[in-house]
Amino acid sequence: MADGLEPLGREELAGLGAARLRPVRRGIHFMADPAALYRINYGTRLCTRILLPIKRFACPDAKAIYRAASSIDWSRYFDLEQTFAVFASTAGSRVPHSQFAGLTLKDAVVDQFRAAFGRRPNVDPHHPHLWINLFIEKDQGTISIDTSGGSLHRRGYRLDSVDAPMQETVAAAMVRLSGWNGERPLADPMCGSGTLVLEAAMAYCRIPAGYRRPFFGFQQLPEYDPVAWNSVKAQMDSRIRKLPTGLISASDIDPKAITATRTNCKQLPHARGINVLRLDFNRIENLQNHTIVCNPPYGIRLQGAAPLEDLYRQLGDFLKQRCKGSDAYIYFGNREMIKRIGLKPAWKKPLRNGGLDGRVVKYAIY
Repeated sequence: MADGLEPLGREELAGLGAARLRPVRRGIHFMADPAALYRINYGTRLCTRILLPIKRFACPDAKAIYRAASSIDWSRYFDLEQTFAVFASTAGSRVPHSQFAGLTLKDAVVDQFRAAFGRRPNVDPHHPHLWINLFIEKDQGTISIDTSGGSLHRRGYRLDSVDAPMQETVAAAMVRLSGWNGERPLADPMCGSGTLVLEAAMAYCRIPAGYRRPFFGFQQLPEYDPVAWNSVKAQMDSRIRKLPTGLISASDIDPKAITATRTNCKQLPHARGINVLRLDFNRIENLQNHTIVCNPPYGIRLQGAAPLEDLYRQLGDFLKQRCKGSDAYIYFGNREMIKRIGLKPAWKKPLRNGGLDGRVVKYAIY
């Protein structure tokens, strides 16, 4: 999950059935029975991957990776007709780099299959049947199965997009940080491809984050129970509710953004109820007593528009003059723009979006 979201992540995971939670490097460790594991993968809005450790080992060098991977019976997890991929990371390790570490693990897997069956399975780096994770910290290694089957931020609703879209898990975190629960309207006056309003709609309508995912990595586990999975899915889907008319609205000056948002809204139950308009935020008469979420552009200059500093000054004026009684939650990919908006923040929180070390800033408009 994004840096800084561990407290929210713990709360979410506990609500989905995780137990014995504790923080670890780059995430949260927890225990879960099969039903809870399925529920977490299907329902989490904040976690990126749910990893199941299957081998921990001393790792002074790359040879230790090969030995450890060779000791696992990989035919329990996939067969010759299926594909796999390895993703690896290292921290303070004597293994030269993560790519070399991952390649070593991959060699151990294919060598085991070749020795047993005379041929090897193929690697698919994009959509494999099985994702294998390798993490090395100093001289300790962990091999895990990715029970998510690829990053959970890929919800499957974003069929159309614009430049630099917000990652879905980050948008979900912003909605969670806002505390919005549907008691008053929510609006995004610079909606881009609609990620923020779609995550808000999914949260309000109780649509599981994995609703459109066709496959999860836990379906490759030897202990996978399809009856339990179908029961979990049916129970969570039964809680989906309609979106009230006018509760969520989105607008943008860019016609491509509006087209993308409308296309994406068609991919989820009830999201067509989001009011989507092509409109410059400066022409919005008022957004009083709203929750406002926004991810403004953060490039050096907007193509064919005023300098970026002017955009943020105009946004600040709009909030002050036309959004009385509202709370605004603005994502600043460019932190220099925080001082350009001309409003006193109620709080600032770090939140990474891809490679950006950005900030979510709350403004209470009186």
